[in-house]
Amino acid sequence: MAAPTNTFKQALIKGKRVIGCWNSFAEPVAAEIMGTAGFDWLVVDGEHAPNDIRSLRDQLMALAASPSHPVVRVPVGDTALIKMVLDIGAQTILVPMVNSAEQARELVRACRYPPEGLRGVGAGAARATGYGSVTDYIQTADEQICLLVQVENRAGMAALDDILQVEGVDGVFIGPADLSTDMGFQGNSAAPEVRATIADAITRINAAGKAPGILGTNDEANQAYLEMGAQFLAVGIDVMLLAQAARALAAQWKAK
Repeated sequence: MAAPTNTFKQALIKGKRVIGCWNSFAEPVAAEIMGTAGFDWLVVDGEHAPNDIRSLRDQLMALAASPSHPVVRVPVGDTALIKMVLDIGAQTILVPMVNSAEQARELVRACRYPPEGLRGVGAGAARATGYGSVTDYIQTADEQICLLVQVENRAGMAALDDILQVEGVDGVFIGPADLSTDMGFQGNSAAPEVRATIADAITRINAAGKAPGILGTNDEANQAYLEMGAQFLAVGIDVMLLAQAARALAAQWKAK
């Protein structure tokens, strides 16, 4: 039995546009609820949400029956950590703050088994193999792993063309909040200079045959990113959705 087909990766290869959302509660029930919403993909965030390897695993389990594909964002591009995240069953990895082609090449190696890569071979007892029931996992896993790298500062933008030449990088995700802050706009990703940089990056990513992705948190930004050519677009963050809806509801009824 081979590793399961990564439907998210296949959608990117076919050039399909896929709409996602951020999961930041770090709770399986919240992830399960988000999995019923109809998004094509959901980020389980290990960078800015209070997750550990067990809570990441539990959210992957909660999303197992969902049509939404889980994308796990690791806090840092560490080979040992990526090994653990792949072993708990993640097939798509998002890595923040990738600033060079060499860093991207190391991440590709971290996602692949030897001799092409560095991934540890101990999957027999792991969730990724169905605890040994996916008998050909080691022979077939590499082609189903999807690696997304985040370019989110001036150094990453300067190295973007080199990063795009790295085989095994499937998509490049622009981090608008970090990028705008590094450019001197303190999180104002709508600044014209920031928008121009994002648009140029998305054009270059598309031209290189990679999938460009980004996160927007309001309708104006999401529409702008779609028009720029974003292929995998996250249109919100679960915590913000709850906070905004709750505050609006309270304000509505307290004003009566």
